[in-house]
Amino acid sequence: MKRKVLKFFIVCVLIFFVGGISSVISEHYIFPKLSSYSFFSKIGFLKKLNENVTVINKTEQVTVKEDTSVNKVASQAASAVVNILSVTKTSQNELSKKLSAKEIQKSGTGVIATNDGMIVTYRTAIIENNADYQALLFNGSVSPAKLIGIDEFTNLAYLKTEATNLPAISFSNSLDLFPGKKVIAIGNSFGEYQNSYASGLLSKINKIFNISGETLSTSKKMEGVLETDFSDIGGYVGGPVVDYGGELVGIIGSVVVDNKPKYFEIPSNFVKDSLELAVKDELKNRPDFGAYYVPITKSYSIINNLPKDRGALIFSASGKQGLAIITGSPAEKAGIRINDIIVKVNDQEINLDNPLSNVLNRYKKGDEIKILILRDGNEMEVSIKL
Repeated sequence: MKRKVLKFFIVCVLIFFVGGISSVISEHYIFPKLSSYSFFSKIGFLKKLNENVTVINKTEQVTVKEDTSVNKVASQAASAVVNILSVTKTSQNELSKKLSAKEIQKSGTGVIATNDGMIVTYRTAIIENNADYQALLFNGSVSPAKLIGIDEFTNLAYLKTEATNLPAISFSNSLDLFPGKKVIAIGNSFGEYQNSYASGLLSKINKIFNISGETLSTSKKMEGVLETDFSDIGGYVGGPVVDYGGELVGIIGSVVVDNKPKYFEIPSNFVKDSLELAVKDELKNRPDFGAYYVPITKSYSIINNLPKDRGALIFSASGKQGLAIITGSPAEKAGIRINDIIVKVNDQEINLDNPLSNVLNRYKKGDEIKILILRDGNEMEVSIKL
């Protein structure tokens, strides 16, 4: 008897449960769907049911917005930017009294490279000779600075302030850079501490440009610079170009080419290498090869019918040995001749990614290296003491 009652109870629960689910499905899904057809919509209870159903169509717009504040993006790097004031030392004679403020002082941009106050800038942003320097810092303080040295290879200038515990800029790896990357330039050269900003793109990695601005390359000046699409950045020279992570991409430099200023950036890896030499007081140990050359590209090789499409061609437009090789230089002592093609330095191949001047400057004055050259179709190896 008890089993029959239990079975009856279970059956009732199942009927109630299934019936409830069926009712919900019918009311909310089946009947509204049926009432949407003209034939069923005429049935009374479906029509009435449909009147109690409200259909809400909701459209939600989600906007993903890029941060438009360049100041905010570059805030970390901005605190490392300084204003460098160069004031010429003058004697108290009639001539110095007649000099205007513009003639005896210069304001340029620099960036703090180490926490203990080493500042890096481009040499044209300061007065190099016979000058005193003041660094205007992000916190409003003014700190005297001393010129540590000029790197002739990169044209970077280094000053040391008396201030310590300063915010130093972070360095990116310039080997990871690519054209089209978004970058920000920061300048501060207006005689008071006020950063200015410009945003743009890394437009080109110019592998054959040498910072002397001359047609021919030498070991004294680096090859391969970054070029951006900034306009009117004369006031930014010496300042940093940073990526959207706030890391240093390069230092802005300039050179006069065909009577016009050309702006570019010294890549961050070159800045790091140069900074290391400055800290160790080894800038004076840069080597000098003593020859003029053309970095060979594929197009140059085809046009001039060269046997190699890479390397460095010892060259003079006049075709004279004495104008291609400097008298008394390591190149002359090693017997390097005009029209030689330098193929390797030690085991390092010379190409657009590893131009001759940059490879040579991985060594220091006095080092002995081996150079593989191609002369009259024959390869030969010579030893050179830099």
